Amino acid sequence: MKARGGRVLAVDDDPDLLRLLELRLHSAGFEVITADGGRQALAALGAARPEVIVTDLRMVGIDGLALFDVIRREHPGLPVIILTAHGTIPDAVAATQRGVFAYLEKPVDAQRLVTTLEAALRASAAAPADAGEEEWRAGIITRSPVMEEILSKARMVASGDAPVLIAGASGTGKEMLARAIHKASRRAANAFVAINCGAIPENLLESELFGYVKGAFTGAARDHVGLLAAAAGGSVLLDEIGDMPLPLQVKLLRVLQEKEVRPLGATLPRAIDVRIISATHRDLLAEVGQGRFREDLYYRLNVIGLQLPPLADRREDVPLLAQQLLLRTAREYGKELSGFAPEAMERLVAASWPGNVRQLANVVEQVVALCTGSIVPPALVEQAIREADDAISSFDEARDRFERDYLTQLLKITEGNASHAARLAKRNRTDFYKLLARHKLEASAFKAGKRST
Repeated sequence: MKARGGRVLAVDDDPDLLRLLELRLHSAGFEVITADGGRQALAALGAARPEVIVTDLRMVGIDGLALFDVIRREHPGLPVIILTAHGTIPDAVAATQRGVFAYLEKPVDAQRLVTTLEAALRASAAAPADAGEEEWRAGIITRSPVMEEILSKARMVASGDAPVLIAGASGTGKEMLARAIHKASRRAANAFVAINCGAIPENLLESELFGYVKGAFTGAARDHVGLLAAAAGGSVLLDEIGDMPLPLQVKLLRVLQEKEVRPLGATLPRAIDVRIISATHRDLLAEVGQGRFREDLYYRLNVIGLQLPPLADRREDVPLLAQQLLLRTAREYGKELSGFAPEAMERLVAASWPGNVRQLANVVEQVVALCTGSIVPPALVEQAIREADDAISSFDEARDRFERDYLTQLLKITEGNASHAARLAKRNRTDFYKLLARHKLEASAFKAGKRST
């Protein structure tokens, strides 16, 4: 394997484990210095400056965190990775709050260790030449090896023009990654255009994407350049591509195949030069199986696939993200906040985060708005997380709430006339009465003079 050129100081007071760690790092192409404890590690620092340190947490004498405290004081830019067989959430919080670069549990997966080391080397103060290369991903905060691997792949594919499909749950940062790919590409000086395929009505989405000519339909008083043409030389993000209607999927496939677009009402197509990046929270292969997404379009879009992990799978990033969000939001609110109480941070790290980074941002904004001191207390975080979790309903809960509200509105409009309400809902009377019974709604309660609110 080609040497990575990074110098690593490996520290462990167990000679067998230290030797195993040394062999692993050597075989991965790193230059390795070893130390059999905290004191020897400090001596080694004076003799040969490493670019990153990997140390065990539990050691006799100077343990991993005590060693880190000395390193942070004397070599503040030097990244430290801590390994431990005693992994707990409080340990991880304590380590990341104090500025440790990463915290990995033993037995450490070899590839994860290598990925983390590579990320640490990029961040190392001993390699300032790398700083400019990081500008493309400046808005993405992470110490997660999983995220670093995704970013490494994104950086590699950014130089080409192959379509990229970014998958991930809502709130994981799909648009941020798409923008980062654009910034790292040869198209960075040109436009980045994002369009949410699920937020625009079907009858408008086609004209927004492809454009139209004057007179193409009623109200088309002038020519309109579509977003695909407007992004000439740049990149287009088709967000929530899984929500695109099937008829429009056919037209998009033709655009991708022929690299030209025909505005509505036009007789001639127009050549386009854009890089297509798509994003979705759906399982598109499952959508293909259900006939809701075209298989040929799926493979055309998924030339390069990137899967963003949920926040619960990158908990080591929670302290970093929470602190950054706290400081930024505090500035917006004009407040002086310095951080979270340790127990408050523990609660943030342990939370399930069904809404991912977006939910974390909402929780942080709530605690900033309500906090009266300089340190966010645990009770405030607990309350904000509980309210945020309650606000995210399951699909069944959301559907039931919609049905009940819809039926209530129909009965109000018809003043309790169930037959009329069933006709408006385009349901037969039997099915309609079953729906009313399921939601314990009595049509008679909505009759004039007896209407219930």
